[in-house]
Amino acid sequence: MSGIGVPGIILLVILALLLFGPNKLPELGRAVGRTFREFKDGAREIIGEDDDASRKSEPAKPLAAAPVEAQTAAPVASQSVADNKRLPE
Repeated sequence: MSGIGVPGIILLVILALLLFGPNKLPELGRAVGRTFREFKDGAREIIGEDDDASRKSEPAKPLAAAPVEAQTAAPVASQSVADNKRLPE
């Protein structure tokens, strides 16, 4: 039993037509649409502010520093090994 179903929706439309009349229903529909749009825009702003705040609160991590040091250390070690393998002059 989840939902109104088609007969329930038809009953609600007939009831709204009787209460408000055919001239007032389009105005009410526009008002409901504007309300939903404003609510959605407000929710997006709040979510956007939360994302910005969480990005600013996290400290920046130096991700590129460790691999660069490892890359520069490896060639130096290989050069010293290569120097040791030279034949005497």
